[in-house]
Amino acid sequence: QLQLVESGGGLVQPGGSLRLTCTASGSTLRNYHIGWFRQAPGKEREGVACISRSGGTTKPPDSMKGRFTISRDNAKNTVFLQMNSLKPEDAAVYYCAIGPHWGCSPRPTDFGSWGQGTQVTVSS
Repeated sequence: QLQLVESGGGLVQPGGSLRLTCTASGSTLRNYHIGWFRQAPGKEREGVACISRSGGTTKPPDSMKGRFTISRDNAKNTVFLQMNSLKPEDAAVYYCAIGPHWGCSPRPTDFGSWGQGTQVTVSS
């Protein structure tokens, strides 16, 4: 059974960087579209970026554009989320999930096999 695991979160100062990783046990990620999402306390889960099986990516929301980049390394069975110039408002639990068979969707409800999440805290 496919299970996703996120890692790489932690405490970082404003302006710092983190690289999150999403790996899988039980299957290979190369066959799937993968999305990154985040959820801050008291807020709805929001999409960050998605990468298709072929490597095509969606644009992050304006608040993250130019700072967050999604990529994948199929040889390592890993999807990455590179986050630069982090701001306090980026603090959240970040999740990866499997996308629908037809591609990257903007709706979190279209995704499944969610990982447990990794906490990102941005604070001085």
